[in-house]
Amino acid sequence: MRSFDYTITDPEGIHARPAGTFVKAAAAFACKITIAKADKEADAKRILAVMSLGVKTGETITITCDGADEEKAAESLESFLKENL
Repeated sequence: MRSFDYTITDPEGIHARPAGTFVKAAAAFACKITIAKADKEADAKRILAVMSLGVKTGETITITCDGADEEKAAESLESFLKENL
């Protein structure tokens, strides 16, 4: 299992367009990927679940990857977040 934290810098937080792109990026991996904020956790491969977290600017999320390609998934998603959110 591999996890990392990321603080959202996008002024609009995780809104529809980047959430959709993030979900597509997560879906490319076989491992289980979750996104968590405070006491809420969601499947990172489901857009409605990601949007339901309501992540705003300045909030920290935790991405957890668990499975066969977890290292590659974590590296890829961390890069995605830095470039887009």
